[in-house]
Amino acid sequence: MKASDLMVQCLEEEGIEYIFGVPGEENADFMMSLEKSEKIKFILTRHEQGAAFMAEIYGRLTGNPAGCLGTLGPGATNLITGVADSNMDRAPMLVLTGQGASTRLHKESHQVMDVVGMFEPVTKWATTVWHPENIPEIVRKAVRLARTEKPGAVHIELPEDIAKLPVDKAPLTVRKARRPVPADKIMDQAFEQIKNAKRPIIIAGNGCIRTRASKQLRLLCEKTGIGVVSTFMAKGCVDMDADYCLYTIGLGAKDIPACAVDAADLVITLGYDMVEYHPKLWNGDQSKNILHIDFLPAEIDEHYHPETEVVGDLAHALWMLNERIEAHGGDKLDFDLSQQAAVRRDMSEELAKHKDDDTEGSIRPQKALWDARAVMGPNDIALSDVGAHKMWIARHFQCNEPNTCLIPNGFCSMGFALPGAIAASIVHPDRNILAISGDAGFMMNMQEMETARRLNLNLTVMVWDDGGYGLIKWKQENEFGKHTDLDFGNPHWVPLAESFGWHAQRVDNSRDLQGAIKNAFETDGPSLIVIPIDYSENKKLTERLGELTCSI
Repeated sequence: MKASDLMVQCLEEEGIEYIFGVPGEENADFMMSLEKSEKIKFILTRHEQGAAFMAEIYGRLTGNPAGCLGTLGPGATNLITGVADSNMDRAPMLVLTGQGASTRLHKESHQVMDVVGMFEPVTKWATTVWHPENIPEIVRKAVRLARTEKPGAVHIELPEDIAKLPVDKAPLTVRKARRPVPADKIMDQAFEQIKNAKRPIIIAGNGCIRTRASKQLRLLCEKTGIGVVSTFMAKGCVDMDADYCLYTIGLGAKDIPACAVDAADLVITLGYDMVEYHPKLWNGDQSKNILHIDFLPAEIDEHYHPETEVVGDLAHALWMLNERIEAHGGDKLDFDLSQQAAVRRDMSEELAKHKDDDTEGSIRPQKALWDARAVMGPNDIALSDVGAHKMWIARHFQCNEPNTCLIPNGFCSMGFALPGAIAASIVHPDRNILAISGDAGFMMNMQEMETARRLNLNLTVMVWDDGGYGLIKWKQENEFGKHTDLDFGNPHWVPLAESFGWHAQRVDNSRDLQGAIKNAFETDGPSLIVIPIDYSENKKLTERLGELTCSI
């Protein structure tokens, strides 16, 4: 067999189910080999960036990597934004690119560039296949690294002449190792720190959405009553309806949940990634007593210098804590959680404030998200693009289960939501999928509307139409009191969607939105809902948060 056949066999052995991408001349041999596979499905996309976002969401939802594929040169550069997003948001991914023949890589040559060098800063590992005999080792290493905590992207480049060479090798057997766990001594120290606290609080990060970690976290909270504020990407790690759920933290301005952190004498961070919410925003005076529990040691920062670091499998570490709490007796822990109860009360009132809006001609962000949450079930999946709407989703769309609100919050790339919804629909065809996007972010990858229609996927995209870059306006107005020219024109949304074979609705009045979402979910195939969003609420929120005082 030839090298490209072996590459496909190795990917099959690893359990790879999907590869998303746009082929080119330089990976034609690989595509011919892939076409013969009965285990891996290739999804043809309309742009490589869309392919990378699809692979990212597949990885987030399953914990296993999918492939995203591009050819050399512009095909590879088109992948890089989605790859960087996946890597910084801890989603396993395989990046597969073609390359010109190895005989011309040492000189100026058509479309040739250092693709591996380009991908190195945004992947866990990037390499070229120079010898066909190395393919089994390279694929095994790549998938192992992609899955290893914390997960991320890996890149394999296969030059066109290497792909054609004969080879007599077989895939390596997949053998998975157990993750290392913390020692008893450090867990005893961590438990002592918790026992000695009066007002402990948990900041749950991205690592807590792993299924086992979420389960153990909920048990810990039920035993102790300690409240949890989650980062944007940790939504659903605890049930939004639980008394110990203190909603979301992560806005640049101080919000109601931050009052609970301010009052805490111990901050327990679980699976916390600093790229999501910088500790300067919650530990500005560097006075907080911090207990760090995560798969990796703490990132060095003057505002994040934990007294105790528990390093190892997060779920196992939480289990070890739960064992100690059980032996000690959770009812013997003497905590004052009154501030946390006040935070939950005040934030719950804030979330419901506009649920009965009956505005006409524009819809408030709060109302749009209340209605979406009211229609969606606990296991349905919402995806947020990046823009002003992301801030509202982060604050107002809460979750019952982990991995049911997917937000890019490390690399934060626009254009994420539509391709991500395609992957979510592929992984969970039995669930309602709602992507929420601004008009700017949606237009960045709207070509994937054709992909969704071709695959006949049941998904809904809600576009918030304000005719401009709303988040940039919001930030410029906050800092300078005005904004630069950030307005643009939009297409006629309904006929645009219908030209792609989508069902489409424009909803101008608040009272009609819930019905429109239900209608979209009940309609076969992809659906678009467009609403005129009332972003005057942005400034009002900024002013309200600026005057925030913590109640109890």
